[in-house]
Amino acid sequence: MRRLPLLLCSLLLVVPAGATATGAAAPVPAPAHDGAGVTPLGRVVPAPASVRPGGLPYEIGAGTRIRVPGHSREARKAGEYLARVLRPSTGYALPVTSQGGRGGIVLRLGARALGANDGGLGGEGYRLHSSRDSVIISARRAAGLFHGIQTLRQLLPASIEEDGLRPGPWKVAGGTITDAPRYAYRGAMLDVARHFFTVDQVKLYIDQLALYKINKLHLHLSDDQGWRIAIDSWPRLAAHGGSTQVGGGPGGHYTRRDYRDILRYAADRHLEVVPEIDMPGHTNAALASYAELNCDGVAPPLYTGTNVGFSSLCVPKDVTYDFVDDVVRELAALTPGRYLHIGGDEAHSTSHEDYVAFMDRAQRTVARYDKTVVGWHQLTGARPAERAVAQYWGTSGAEQEVVDAAASGTRLVLSPANRAYLDMKYTKDTPLGLEWAGHVEVRQAYDWDPGSYVKGAPSSAVLGVEAPLWSETLSTSDHIEFMAFPRLPGIAELGWSPVSTHNWDSYRSRLAAQGPRWSALGIDYYRSPQVPWPAR
Repeated sequence: MRRLPLLLCSLLLVVPAGATATGAAAPVPAPAHDGAGVTPLGRVVPAPASVRPGGLPYEIGAGTRIRVPGHSREARKAGEYLARVLRPSTGYALPVTSQGGRGGIVLRLGARALGANDGGLGGEGYRLHSSRDSVIISARRAAGLFHGIQTLRQLLPASIEEDGLRPGPWKVAGGTITDAPRYAYRGAMLDVARHFFTVDQVKLYIDQLALYKINKLHLHLSDDQGWRIAIDSWPRLAAHGGSTQVGGGPGGHYTRRDYRDILRYAADRHLEVVPEIDMPGHTNAALASYAELNCDGVAPPLYTGTNVGFSSLCVPKDVTYDFVDDVVRELAALTPGRYLHIGGDEAHSTSHEDYVAFMDRAQRTVARYDKTVVGWHQLTGARPAERAVAQYWGTSGAEQEVVDAAASGTRLVLSPANRAYLDMKYTKDTPLGLEWAGHVEVRQAYDWDPGSYVKGAPSSAVLGVEAPLWSETLSTSDHIEFMAFPRLPGIAELGWSPVSTHNWDSYRSRLAAQGPRWSALGIDYYRSPQVPWPAR
């Protein structure tokens, strides 16, 4: 069974999506559709900024066309993407056309598409209007159009995601959604260093992230257990440093072609890749590959355990900075995005004086190659560069050095480990994951505010949120899915939706309705007892 909608369905009422009439919980599962079998307009994750229900639903049928007015390549690309999603389950041709005509699914792109008053939708916002004759998605930029398509997918029955033909009907509730993100940075991190994940596995995760309007994919490309990106000037990093993983498996690495393939695939889904090379600690794979990077000139053996804090680049050596320059230069040249992450966490084998000196030079190197530096929040204990981004992964929100850095201009991405770390166990009985930051159930992952989590830091310093997924215990796509779902959509909602929509009772109802969609997509998710999932 499915949950009753919490949206008030007066034709003229405008409500923040996700708000309830009374704020009371609705614990009894009930059908998720209205009496006509149509998903209510606000039953979407992340919650839209504004929902105005009203009018008759639109039904996709054999004669439906996907119309892209004008000659925009980006709009046509979005139309072809939508057609690929809808064709297998509907069985309809759904031709994508720029020819004129009435009705169908219309994708409008550009400033004129939204009219004189775009409502401050920016580059990622969109407007979706559904009526008996058509569904029209309008956006200023291609990212907004793509996000609107993800909303449209969720408004259709979950069986729209099936690979084979399904009976329908394929109805979209009438009304208008006007939507734009709260934060510009809405990320997810995948650790490919502890366990290596193939290009196809990364692509699968990208598709899952895109459904919830995530726009940054942070790839943790190096650690003690493995180096995962080919660097031409230091070839043994990948050849030797990438040859194993936690537990002693074969490991692996991405060639330059592989990495570009991931970049293209992510860009097509409007995700920007943020590569991370962790340093000066978490560097055993590099140290094992090149003896000269060690202070004693002796390469340690490859490491396949899970301890942290025992490795460090040799800060006084000049060759260390030749290495940093070459790695950053090559990675920056490959990566079109603006950010480059240099780690900086758990450098327990580096003295504070050496840590500060190293981070000073590493940050200057990133700037030399026209990238914005990102580091874990320990960077704030050094001297963050101007416009640097510190990724907060603490659990208390009370670190004074983070507050001081934020007040001085350092921007923050919030990833509190006891809220946003997707590798934390749900309960003591969870077969995967770690528990050093506690057990993180679905409500705990959702029920916090990024704007006020770091106490005393200006809310204007918060650039966004990120959900990291560390892979010490994860080695398959099923493992990734089980730990990410259902917590990832909650982090996505915190990054996208207005704070006024944040309501646990509403959210768990909307989240429950995602279960059948994940099943249709083949996602192996954790059926948290905190969520009233529909009966199987």
